[in-house]
Amino acid sequence: MALTKAALEITILRTLVYVIYFGHQEDLITMINRRTFCVMLAGAATTFRVTPPVFASESSSEIGLDSAWPTTAATIKSSPHVLWMWMGSNISRSGITRDLEAMKEGGIGGATIFSLADSTTPWAGAILKSPTPEVVSFTDPWWQLVRHAAEECRRLGLELILHNCAGYESSGGPWITPELSMQEVISSERSVSGGARFSGTLAQPVVDLHPHALFPDVYIPSLGRVDKPIVEARKTYYRDIAVLALPAEGVVPLDRVFDLSAQMAANGELQWDVPAGEWKIYRFGHTTTGAMIQPAQWDAMGLECDKMSVEAVSFHVRHVLSQIKKHLDDLAGPSLTTLYFDSYEAGVPTWTPKMPQEFQSRRNYEITPWLPVLIGRTIGSEEETARFNKDMKRTVADLYRDCYWATASRLTREAGLQFGAEPYEGPWEISEVVKFLDRPAAEFWTDNDRYSPQSVEPVVEAAVAAKRNVIAAEAFTSRPEFSRFTEHPAWLKPIGDGAFCSGINSLAIHHFVQQPWDDKYKPGNVMGQWGIHFGRNQTWWKPGHAWLAYLGRCQAQLQRGTVVPPSAMSSATHKSAGGAAELRSIHRRDGETDIFFLANSAVHAGTMLCTFPVASKDPELWDPVTASKRELTDFDQKDGMTTIPLEFAPAQSFFVVFRKPTQARSSRKPNFPKHAVLAELEGPWLVAFDKVWGGPESVSFAKLEDWTKRPEPGIKYYSGTAIYKKTIKISELPAGKKCYLNLGTVRHIAEVTVNGERSGVIWTAPWQIDVSRSLKQGENAIEIAVTNVWANRLIGDEQEPPDCVFIPGDVKFKAGGFLKEFPDWFLQGKPRPSQGRFCFATWNYFTKDSALESSGLMGPVRITVAT
Repeated sequence: MALTKAALEITILRTLVYVIYFGHQEDLITMINRRTFCVMLAGAATTFRVTPPVFASESSSEIGLDSAWPTTAATIKSSPHVLWMWMGSNISRSGITRDLEAMKEGGIGGATIFSLADSTTPWAGAILKSPTPEVVSFTDPWWQLVRHAAEECRRLGLELILHNCAGYESSGGPWITPELSMQEVISSERSVSGGARFSGTLAQPVVDLHPHALFPDVYIPSLGRVDKPIVEARKTYYRDIAVLALPAEGVVPLDRVFDLSAQMAANGELQWDVPAGEWKIYRFGHTTTGAMIQPAQWDAMGLECDKMSVEAVSFHVRHVLSQIKKHLDDLAGPSLTTLYFDSYEAGVPTWTPKMPQEFQSRRNYEITPWLPVLIGRTIGSEEETARFNKDMKRTVADLYRDCYWATASRLTREAGLQFGAEPYEGPWEISEVVKFLDRPAAEFWTDNDRYSPQSVEPVVEAAVAAKRNVIAAEAFTSRPEFSRFTEHPAWLKPIGDGAFCSGINSLAIHHFVQQPWDDKYKPGNVMGQWGIHFGRNQTWWKPGHAWLAYLGRCQAQLQRGTVVPPSAMSSATHKSAGGAAELRSIHRRDGETDIFFLANSAVHAGTMLCTFPVASKDPELWDPVTASKRELTDFDQKDGMTTIPLEFAPAQSFFVVFRKPTQARSSRKPNFPKHAVLAELEGPWLVAFDKVWGGPESVSFAKLEDWTKRPEPGIKYYSGTAIYKKTIKISELPAGKKCYLNLGTVRHIAEVTVNGERSGVIWTAPWQIDVSRSLKQGENAIEIAVTNVWANRLIGDEQEPPDCVFIPGDVKFKAGGFLKEFPDWFLQGKPRPSQGRFCFATWNYFTKDSALESSGLMGPVRITVAT
């Protein structure tokens, strides 16, 4: 195939960009000679026909500090991503399209497909009578849906990432044979007395046939319940390692460990002249641990690959890449960009077929005489045994680094994809493996309503050391006691801010469940045990775009330049000047510009004296919630430091930016204006609820109050949006002053319209919005669309007779249960028998007595003037 000059130039340019950005200069020759050359010869015309979208891993430096804040996250190349959960066979082409179009509209930049079981309990759960039982993860019908998703992502300019196997744990599948699976040392023993010749058969070690795994439970269809499955390979697959004899008791000198391996026949028969004393003969071998990928559909489950074997890891990764090539072809690279490995929970193996050679070459002594240590014996001395255990742990870490991480990285890049992972809490050194990742990621939770990081600090440190500027995170992972359709942006904000202050600058929200059915079935498909309920079926999905825009603005600035490592000389310091704010911060530098992100993690307001290690530059305040920026005039500079009084509402955050040389100040005004009340919006409000979700079309509220305190069931149990309307008269507007609408207390998010003109969304403190542009002298029509969470409607439905059957999840978690089977009325598209119910979901967290979530507009609502 002839290659045009233009195509050649584009190919070389793309290769150079890749190398410069990811810092893999050592791969340049390989990439040009092999990957790029093959691409140019085999498919240059196809490859360069498509203009690839801009993805979250790319620099956001084009969002210049001199430019205006982007108004929506959709205009920011550093948009947040989502973990897109495909629940078992319950997936549809139309649902995929609607999901992706909603992501694009909301300002989400891309999605990572995780193909799970029908539900997570947290183990794999199955919902019977699926409308589409033919869809099984990593089989042809499933791959067709992945291709459709990749095509839609190309159309919409979204990025698609794929987890490397079914489930989220960890790397394997039905294609992994016992020989290629994770291995463990097992043994049998025989007691013998000395002074005679032993002639007998050593029994082959026998193990429990259930998985020897951290999380062995799965839903077993034949049993109809969650249990530990039988792994036949733990009975049929066995290989000998060694036969060792040693004194029966006590600390054993190394020279009293006898290797009898050569004396045992294949059938286990052994002849040995036993020295005086009491002895034990151990037959050591290895078998599969039986650890399986989790939580996956029963038919998609398989063994975890051996992470300490280049051959096993290569087989797994090549199998997945070959399937990607087969089914996606030209979409792999431009649309499906990345192969992903989630956090690790597969356990710590003790063997791999090449362990003797690897241990010898890495530790410079033989492993065989030390095998008894693995079953609790002490060899040489306590100190020498401890040394061996340390060496064994180090060898496992070496093998994971060199066989698992390095191999997956090399093969993925050779296939033209990026390699992403959450490289923490496994049997390796985080600092040693992050360098293999194009997209390093950590994880944080929302435990007890607080930011709860999972090894974020070491991942960030390693990523910075490896010069990876974009550091991602599985974001807002939670469990039902904190997140049961009760989540909302104001609650999530300080948790995300905590991650930003820790060095994370690219969020993948956990989770966004694929919704395959008609939009009348809401909340719809549910993952179950983990994550926050985020997606297009959320009550606050559309007004929540404002929260996504906030995340995008923060990420755009936090990907600029490079992070400045925290120290006494480089970090901002904070001192309370009143109130109870709790401040965290992070410092980045982009050329001559210093950027500080400061976040109040408390649900209390306060004033802080903030000191920055910057002088000779004027400070600016950038507000990522309102997309505004302004100069600060109340500050002091001394001894190379700038001290600024800053006021923080609960969970409020700002960027303080130093970029312009200090100028003479004409005045020193307070950094934050005071607000005087212009009008109190008291008296009755006309409130319109959505009749589709059980609310009254119109009702008069004599005063603002919590919906759950109302006597009407349609309001008490209402979930969705209600529009508050009121007309007020303003006799005179102050000239040249900004006017704000302040909502007081609102649960949980509100969109404001004044005189028919949309003012915007209020979703976090200080719960006010600038209405100067649309407010006028005389009559003013005020509309406030308030949206709460799903919990109340779901609890209201529990007051009605059931028409679905739910199976309890794991009883230890007390977190509700999952749908036993799809009911006939659902499958046939008929009206539901329990006509007082409005919601349909595959997981139920509530009973009729569950506590309701405070909802609605409580006020006081005021129009204020900034003075």
